[in-house]
Amino acid sequence: MKKRGRKLTKKNSKLSFFRKHPKKEGALELSIGTVVILVLAMSMLILGLILIRSIFQGAQGTIDITDEKVKAEINKLFVEDQRAVIHLPNRLARIKQGNVGDVAFAIQNNIQTQKFRWQVVVDDENLRKKCGVTERQAEEWMTTGSSGNAEIPSGQKYYDVIRFNILEGAVDDVSQCIVRYKLSIKKEDGSAYETIPFDVDVE
Repeated sequence: MKKRGRKLTKKNSKLSFFRKHPKKEGALELSIGTVVILVLAMSMLILGLILIRSIFQGAQGTIDITDEKVKAEINKLFVEDQRAVIHLPNRLARIKQGNVGDVAFAIQNNIQTQKFRWQVVVDDENLRKKCGVTERQAEEWMTTGSSGNAEIPSGQKYYDVIRFNILEGAVDDVSQCIVRYKLSIKKEDGSAYETIPFDVDVE
């Protein structure tokens, strides 16, 4: 009888322990819920940072030609009676595959008011050897601004952008892929007004 009484006492003591500590189960559930919320929050934060980074990388090479600061920088490149300029350090643009890159330029009309036309073409004899692509393929990298026309009043400037979008994998070996382009500007009568070369380093 004594032994049975002891066993009952042990069972009762275990039950009384759980009855006295109901908060432990609630605390455990709360801690698990907190961990889940933290994990979800961190996941959302990481995804948000990745999205912002991808947007930034996609837009980092773009130029807002309507920005007065950009125009001011371009204007500084004009010397005396210079007719056109390319807004590039050393006339070299570095563009990564999969990203967008802009090349800004400006035309200054030093003659009478008239309509000017421009066109950008590849001017590189060693293109296929360096990049493994044709002239047509390299010209297709220019999505906007590769040609156009504008009427420019005498003594005024016109600003525009040549936008490049080189798709990922367009060039297998980029170690020597620097492409020479040529911006040709003509007067209304079709005669040459200005020609400016520039390079694009594909990365």
